[in-house]
Formats: sequence, structure tokens, C-alpha cells
Amino acid sequence: MDITAAVATEPGGDFTLQRLTLDDPGPGEVVVEIAGVGLCHTDLAAKDGHLPFPLPGVFGHEGSGVVTAVGESVTKVGVGDKVVLSFNSCGDCRECRRGEPAYCHEFMAYNFGGARQDGRSTLHRDGQPLGSEFFGQSSFATHAIAHERNVVKVPDDAPLAVLGPLGCGVQTGAGAVMNSMDCQPGSALLVLGGGSVGLSAVLAGAVRELAHIIVVEPHAGRRDLALALGATHVLDPAAGPLAEQVRTVVPDGADYAIDTTGIADVLQQAMQALAHRATVGIIGVPADPEAALALNLIQAQVLGVRVIGIVEGDSDPDVFIPQLLELHRTGRFPFDKLVTTMPFARINEAVAAQHRGDAVKIVLVHEGTQEQS
Repeated sequence: MDITAAVATEPGGDFTLQRLTLDDPGPGEVVVEIAGVGLCHTDLAAKDGHLPFPLPGVFGHEGSGVVTAVGESVTKVGVGDKVVLSFNSCGDCRECRRGEPAYCHEFMAYNFGGARQDGRSTLHRDGQPLGSEFFGQSSFATHAIAHERNVVKVPDDAPLAVLGPLGCGVQTGAGAVMNSMDCQPGSALLVLGGGSVGLSAVLAGAVRELAHIIVVEPHAGRRDLALALGATHVLDPAAGPLAEQVRTVVPDGADYAIDTTGIADVLQQAMQALAHRATVGIIGVPADPEAALALNLIQAQVLGVRVIGIVEGDSDPDVFIPQLLELHRTGRFPFDKLVTTMPFARINEAVAAQHRGDAVKIVLVHEGTQEQS
């Protein structure tokens, strides 16, 4: 079928809207008409060449929409079902069999390979293949091919257009608190960075009834939003040494810390603000792939600090996304307050706005979907 997609043709360049041909769904595949798709840092990092993906190609990995066709052997969803698209995984490796698909042994091949596993692209222009299958979806488009394994059916009354970020950024931040670190009620959480991932962690911290949720963020508007979403304290990193600011709030230090910045120096400062037996979760992807954390070994031993890497919030999307939607339905997880919608055709304006910090999470919606902010 013919579709319209935002195509990246060269590293660092703008997206261009182009008419492409989308394949029919193969075995285990589904076609989704995209209602909305989140704009994520990972999309832009890959577009700019910081992550591997073949160009020209189509990004987008926080899609949501309606199933319009299914391939052979698909039983999980049917035509007309509303779905959220998430990351892809093989389903066969040890971690997938354990219900931990975020650590799939073939994660890079299934999410950054740029084609189906047999090497065929799902997208073509004038008969030539384009990079496709980004996170098993490439949803910067009017329609996308996804897989039975990486779609999650959602209720008919769910706010479909803004659900896409549940498939990556929101589940990453919330899952870090609720799954990866299992933050306990009454404890203290330090969140480095007030973007969509960090603020999703704030929402999850409120659900877990943490005593202190401390957000470190340079933008005043995001600090205000963090307080509105449940943060108990917000800190401006320019106001003084981070550890001193944190210990003014919690003299014994933070029990948990989440880094969403990917900046080694920020994380290094946070290490001085930890309590005994603290857990540190690393989420942010550094701009420099060689970036490293200089861990003081004696300090780590004396405090009993645990440092863990976190991918997708240790989420099994089929399990965790419905949990988040139920929390949203009851008013306990208002992730939609992070979202500003913009028309899909204005994708380059959206990129610029997100770079400026004008919005926390932009969701690109197609014509006919109500805009909100």
C-alpha cells in the first residue's frame, strides 16, 4: 500500500515527507494505521548517526493506532483493535523466555537492523528499499508494519493518540522505579533530568508513595511540572554542589538514584549524594559511546552501593503497559500531562521545539486527531 512517511536521508538533516510503498504483512506481522507517535531522543540520536541505522530510512518507535491488516498466524490482535507499539524482541533467547524481553540477546538486530530478519525491508521508494523496522515499527508514518510480539492491545476507550510513549519513554522511567529498582514506600528517590523519562519516574514514585522524590533539572518550567506531578523537591544544578543540595533534603542521602542525562559528570556528582545500600539506575544514553563512570571502589564498598543498567524499565510490555493504563484510568498515573501534540506534517518544527525544551514529550498526530497541550 502507499503511505506517507517522514524520511531521514542524511545524518543531521531534516525529515522530508515522502510517498512510500509499505509491504503487505508477512507471517507474524500486523499493519497499523498510526494515530500518534512520540518523538524520542533515540529517534534523533539514530537520525544524527549516533546509533546504527541505514539511511535513507524511517524512524519512529512510540507509535499507537488501529490494526488494519494481519499476517499469517497472528492471533494476538485482529483488524480494528487499538494497539500500542513497543520495542521488538526475538522471543526465543534465554531472557525472552524468562519474560525479560528488554534484554533480548538479539535486541540490536531486531530494533536497529533496518530490515526484517531475512534482510528484506518493509518500505520501498521507486522500488528501492529504505531503512525500516526501527524498533520493529518505523512509525513516523501514516501506517507501519509491526509484529505480533511488539504490539499491545489497549481498551477501546483509551486515549489512543497519546498512548505511544507508553511503548518506550514512559515505561522506561516508570519501570525503573516499579520494576528495575522496586523502590519501596517511604524511601528517597533522586531523579537526574526532568524530561519525559525522568518525569515518568516521578509519576511512578508517587504511585509507590515515596517519602522524597527529588528532581534535578536546569529548566525552571520542568521543575515546576515535576512538582505538579508529585516531586517533593526540585533542584537547580546551577544552585550549588549537587550532593550538598540533596543532603539538605535528605541528610542520610538518597536510597535510589536514576540518571536520565547520560552525562558522566552529573552521575559522578550524584554518587556523593547516596545513602547506605543505595541503588543507582543508569538509563540515559551518552553522546560519547566511550563515556565511563569513575566509581570510587572504597566508597561503593563502604556504602554497599549497587549500580545497574536499565533498558526499557525492565518491562514486558504485554504485562506492564496494561498496568500503567489501569493506573491512568484511576487517576494515579497522569502521563498525558507530559504530552504536547503537534501535527505529523510539522515534524521538523517539533524536533526544534523539543531541542529548545519547549515541550517535554511531543506526540505527532495525524489529521483528524484532536490536538492538545
